[in-house]
Amino acid sequence: MGGFFGAVSNRDVVLDVFFGTDYHSHLGTRNAGMAIWNRETGCQRQIHSIANTPFRTKFENDLADFNGCCGIGCISDSDPQPLLVRSHLGLYAITTVGQINNAEALVDKYFSDHGHQFMAMSSGKVNCTELVAALINESESFVEGIRHAQELIEGSMTILLMTGPGEIIAARDRYGRLPVLIGQNEDGCCVSFESFAYHKLGYADAYELGPREIVSLTPGGFETISSATDELKICAFLWSYYGYPNSNYEGINVEVMRYRNGEIMARDEMETGSLPEVDYVAGVPDSGVPHAIGYANRCDKHFARPFVKYTPTWPRSFMPTSQDVRKQVAKMKQIPVPELIEGKKLLFVDDSIVRGTQLRETVEFLYESGAKEVHMRSACPPIMYACKYLNFSRGNSDEDLLARRTIHKLEGAQGDAHIAEYADAATERGQCLLKSICEEMGFDSLGYQSMDGLLEAIGIDRDKVCTYCWTGKE
Repeated sequence: MGGFFGAVSNRDVVLDVFFGTDYHSHLGTRNAGMAIWNRETGCQRQIHSIANTPFRTKFENDLADFNGCCGIGCISDSDPQPLLVRSHLGLYAITTVGQINNAEALVDKYFSDHGHQFMAMSSGKVNCTELVAALINESESFVEGIRHAQELIEGSMTILLMTGPGEIIAARDRYGRLPVLIGQNEDGCCVSFESFAYHKLGYADAYELGPREIVSLTPGGFETISSATDELKICAFLWSYYGYPNSNYEGINVEVMRYRNGEIMARDEMETGSLPEVDYVAGVPDSGVPHAIGYANRCDKHFARPFVKYTPTWPRSFMPTSQDVRKQVAKMKQIPVPELIEGKKLLFVDDSIVRGTQLRETVEFLYESGAKEVHMRSACPPIMYACKYLNFSRGNSDEDLLARRTIHKLEGAQGDAHIAEYADAATERGQCLLKSICEEMGFDSLGYQSMDGLLEAIGIDRDKVCTYCWTGKE
């Protein structure tokens, strides 16, 4: 996915942008960048790959060369950014987060003459941030241009612009699938995906953008320059997985939601009599842990950590290109606590089950470490559709997803007509899905949170939550 942070102030903001962007490192593992505007020297920019090295390590040496009162930074899981763009609108820096499903069609339709060219990634695909900038540049103002780009893009696009030494423009995507928040202190303003990022820097909560809203930030404050709509479809995965524990979206805290989600899963299993007898309830580190705490508290089972992840030498951002090395790194991360595994019946709660590759290896690791039984619970429903808005599920096709792959194994392509049944454990097809995955993965039992349970845990109007990856509905 990705994230961004920007600050504009009456004082130097380099350290704010540096630390604020670093606090979004959990949202991406590929590229990162910073752009700082200095009134005397103009715009300074650096972009680095963070595939194998954390953000801080890559950018610490750049700090001495940066100085200015306006800056933006980004963590990107796609294109290298931010980009510097010169057009009739002036010189500006731009960074984006989202997904463009019709990028090639937009290039063909709007930029097919000989006067346009685009930077391409190694795969040959267009740099999506550059495409967004080109669409913005077709209009006579930034507001008109952002609106134009967001209307044409199939998918989702949240945009951050630095338009000069004293202004930042932030635009939340059309349906508010991602959050955009503003912090403020006596010297200026900042904009961020994560509120805790600016809390640690001395900014207070000031405003949360609505869907499609565009806001201008200056040292003197912030102003809505294009109004929000009420068509909110915020992504549920922010609470289930991607969001940091102390983040709040639409007033709902991530950690609190995860406790509540686990409690609801245990409550429903107790009501149906499907709760197994186990020695310990545990979470798959790290984001599965709070769901498991809620589950254990509700069903009065002992919570434990039968294994932990060793991250000092194997951080999340370490993504070697070799599949064999990646598999070995996954094994090296998992450190067992034999006293909590040997001869024990264990129930693990994970934030989600997507492709299932790492989970299969985790189960094998637990049995090799002496577990007697391994039961698995997913804190969200079976993922049936690859995300076409934010690429949360990472796969390029539905067939990459464990649930869809299992349906095709059971029933072929005809099973696609019965996805809703397969997602419902109360149906015969739902039971077949669970049984087949258990056999493939080696679980003694498997359970998924229901859609009703997940939405109950989030606690906002269900019509305002995007559940496309589970239901396939817009």
